[in-house]
Amino acid sequence: MRKILVSTCLLGQSVVGYRVRYNDGDVPCADPRFTRWRQEGRFVHICPEMSGGLPTPRPRAHVAGDRVFTEIGTDVTAEYERGAQAALALVNRHGIKLAILKQGSPSCGSRVIFSAYFKEQMPGQGRTAALLTANGVKIFDENQLDALEHELARNDA
Repeated sequence: MRKILVSTCLLGQSVVGYRVRYNDGDVPCADPRFTRWRQEGRFVHICPEMSGGLPTPRPRAHVAGDRVFTEIGTDVTAEYERGAQAALALVNRHGIKLAILKQGSPSCGSRVIFSAYFKEQMPGQGRTAALLTANGVKIFDENQLDALEHELARNDA
């Protein structure tokens, strides 16, 4: 059975026992397939921001060029890089080749991330998604579970 790296925020507080989002909120994925994969023991979870040393709650962050800044102007690039490295270490330790990461996040976003002005999202990858992709991990977000289900069926058979 293939393991899947998952953004901790998609599991929700009721599963992991704590909140990890910048605003201390909760965004659990309620899709039955997601629940089934969790119950099957496929998931290895991480919050790259917390693994990189950032607290919860924390100021919202955005990508500006090759740096990551909070909404109050603090450069948190080093924390995001440490979190990405922690995710890569988990991937390597468990032989993971698939991930479900939170879309829009400056760490986990695989297709879009928050712009420097927080008013819109822009095409791009967050720090963790980019590092994992560069290391051969296929990234899916919470809206791409059909594609992930197809990938699992193809490779678990």
